[in-house]
Amino acid sequence: MAAGTGPFEEIIDGGVYKYYADGEWRTSSSGKSVTIYNPSTREAQYKVQACTQEEVNKAIDSAKAAQKLWAKVPLWKRAEALHKAAALLKELKDPIAECLVKEIAKPAKDAVSEVVRSGDLISYTAEEGVRILAEGKFLVSDSFPGNDRTKLCLTSKIPLGVVLAIPPFNYPVNLAVSKIAPALIAGNAIVLKPPTQGAVAGLHTVQCFHRAGFPKGLISCITGKGSEIGDFLTMHPGVHCISFTGGDTGIAISKKAGMIPLQMELGGKDACIVLDDADIDLAAANVVKGGFSYSGQRCTAVKVVLVMESVADDLVSKVNAKIAKLKVGAPEDDCDITAVVTESSANFIEGLVKDAKEKGATFCQEYKREGNLIWPLLLDHVRPDMRIAWEEPFGPIVPVIRISSVEEGIHHCNASNFALQGCVFTRDVNKAMMISDAMETGTVQINSAPARGPDHFPFQGLRDSGIGSQGVTNSIAMMTKIKTTVINLPAPSYSMG
Repeated sequence: MAAGTGPFEEIIDGGVYKYYADGEWRTSSSGKSVTIYNPSTREAQYKVQACTQEEVNKAIDSAKAAQKLWAKVPLWKRAEALHKAAALLKELKDPIAECLVKEIAKPAKDAVSEVVRSGDLISYTAEEGVRILAEGKFLVSDSFPGNDRTKLCLTSKIPLGVVLAIPPFNYPVNLAVSKIAPALIAGNAIVLKPPTQGAVAGLHTVQCFHRAGFPKGLISCITGKGSEIGDFLTMHPGVHCISFTGGDTGIAISKKAGMIPLQMELGGKDACIVLDDADIDLAAANVVKGGFSYSGQRCTAVKVVLVMESVADDLVSKVNAKIAKLKVGAPEDDCDITAVVTESSANFIEGLVKDAKEKGATFCQEYKREGNLIWPLLLDHVRPDMRIAWEEPFGPIVPVIRISSVEEGIHHCNASNFALQGCVFTRDVNKAMMISDAMETGTVQINSAPARGPDHFPFQGLRDSGIGSQGVTNSIAMMTKIKTTVINLPAPSYSMG
């Protein structure tokens, strides 16, 4: 959709997308903009406002004031507003998906699916939030030794205040609403700082909430350079909670943020352990799906395959046959492999490939790159001294490490500084559970590739993969705090006989 036409005309000014604060679409006083480049063409695609620190201050001040009133709005009315936003998001799925295609080179069909899934997530959160937040707890004092029934304790969940949401480029709509919807149903205000690649899709998402009639100031969408407003936002005293999904930046945020709840989902080096009794066809299909979907630009992508030597040749052969069928090209054509998000990402991936080549990895395909487009590549006979064995490529490169024992695979998995997800392929449920227990990672998938969804499942990582847990229920819990009211009663008069 051309700039300045259709349902998004109100949020564009002179070819530059406005930011959203205090219920209005605004142009930054900085007079500057940030250019978003199309990963496929490497040409300028969109421009967004470069907001100032003063504009951040004003947005947070408005959020604090709006939140006080929003917290008093009945739960069912909050849910009703979220359902309206969900319907609007689905209604505008095609133009929003078009932004995802141009901003982050997401294949067209996957882009539409992300928007629809996000609408479903908002609606589910509205319903689940009503159930969770309706429940409190009742305690009586004489349930603890030495006490009479002189106190009645009532607990309930109340909002934290202002939630700062920072989603990543790879799912800028879904991972924005996974933070926005729980925050709002819980009675919080939200300040969204979208990623540069994905900022326009984020603005369009916020426009759906704007049209749904949420109170002025309750939701803000601040665009700009991380170097100018990143630390200012994350260290702002008006922010009461941070929900971040992304890479190493999250570790820096966790060190700088104040004493507030943090929800951090960071990188992953998700290991796929394939045992000698596995269904090799199933394992091969999942290695390809898990390793190459959206060109491997997923925190839950299969990042290393640890396969028993006795079945390694069979697995590698079947994976290679499937890789040969992957379509490489433009996201508009629904290709399986599209350009990675930036030139710097492509250069980083190429560095990992060169290191593997110098150290003797077996290339199952010829390494091929055109601009930001990298062809899918399986690297066999990878050893622990290669960077690709440990570092996260975030691209269509999958390393295979041959192992001689289950213990060797578990050791490699647990030696990583990442611990987001992992998976194991075996026909023996006892072995599967033993390995799941031994793998030090947030989630273990049995006989399936790692995946974040469905969106209501708990989702968390250990070590450098993050802190806190996502999923609708967990996010609502994290974005609330317990309020206790104690009713003091007269001392009872009683006799035991």
